[in-house]
Amino acid sequence: KELKRDFPKLPVLILSMHPEEQYAMRALKEGAAGYMNKESAPYDLLTALKKITRGGKYISPALSEKLLFAIDTEKPLHENLSNREFQVMLMIASGKGISRIADEMSLSVKTVGTYRTRILEKLNVANNAEIMRYAMQHKLIE
Repeated sequence: KELKRDFPKLPVLILSMHPEEQYAMRALKEGAAGYMNKESAPYDLLTALKKITRGGKYISPALSEKLLFAIDTEKPLHENLSNREFQVMLMIASGKGISRIADEMSLSVKTVGTYRTRILEKLNVANNAEIMRYAMQHKLIE
């Protein structure tokens, strides 16, 4: 997001360790020109770079298939989270406390607490342990 703000014409290719489609959708919505995971073949990386430098968009074939299937299925609850709520949810799910999250994100503890409350409501869960279970069930964390 910051790269696109500072260099709006720079095509950004995200090379991620996360193969899941929700990460790709968020990256593409934020302005990335392409998304692929680190397990992709080296040839795919060259293909992606050629395509985005010519003004195109790229997602790996495996990911495009997942995205097509995701269109036909019901939207998971975590896709209703804002980007900031999603970040906080992942940090809570990885076991970080509210104070630590606030420090790492340069936010107040109260703000992070508000995000947590919204996350609990949107995911229909009651506590941090259920956030962690939800994230693991949806393969958002390992």
